[in-house]
Amino acid sequence: MSALPRLMPRLMPWLVAAALLALWQAACTWAKVPEYLLPTPLRIAETLWADRALLGAAWLTTLKITAGALLAATTLGTLVAFAFVQSRWVEAAFFPYAVLLQVTPVVALAPLIILWVPEPTLALVVCATVVAVFPVISNTTLGLRSVNPELAAYFRLKKASRWQTLWRLQLPSALPHFFAGLRVAGGLALIGAVVAEFVAGTGGTSSGLAYQILQSGYQLQVARMFAALALITATGVAIFACMNALARWAMGGWHPTERSAHD
Repeated sequence: MSALPRLMPRLMPWLVAAALLALWQAACTWAKVPEYLLPTPLRIAETLWADRALLGAAWLTTLKITAGALLAATTLGTLVAFAFVQSRWVEAAFFPYAVLLQVTPVVALAPLIILWVPEPTLALVVCATVVAVFPVISNTTLGLRSVNPELAAYFRLKKASRWQTLWRLQLPSALPHFFAGLRVAGGLALIGAVVAEFVAGTGGTSSGLAYQILQSGYQLQVARMFAALALITATGVAIFACMNALARWAMGGWHPTERSAHD
């Protein structure tokens, strides 16, 4: 019984999900809701298993685009943040353009990117990268600037070089902000990949889950639409969990933010 209070925070989301699914199943069964309007969770699970080959291939395509976009956004966003921190002039000159990319809808940029980049998968990766890069830039820049003033003065007193200050002071201080941006960027990369697939409408063997949702809608296969949507949702949750695990692995043994969170 003493372990139950510690397990409840982890069990509660699963219990709530089970209750909601049971309520959904009971409501659809009791009201006799037609499948083409709202399929039951059991029907969605059956479709997910029956169409596992088709949906599995589409899921791998979407996952590949998301992973490529997240990797590109992390690399590009970190490098840009380093440049911003090194020079206030560089930040003042180029940060508004990063904001401009963030506020411009990807559905407006995607047709142009798809037109300019001839390779379909690469074009989708570029679209998703545009969506995901801003949180990495903004959070990493904030983290690199959020150093302890007393430690910064100590480094100046010891005449530390710019590289030593960056590597031994700014980077450790920036890690919580960096991983916070990475959590947001992971979800945005998935959203950008799905939206770009919707805009591109690419089919064939390279089609992703968004294309399967479109095709299922045209064919009134609503259960398959929900199955594809469930895969997208599960992927987003898995990405967020992976980012949390990566943050704990990188900072859990020494950074005060992670130690205090698990005390």
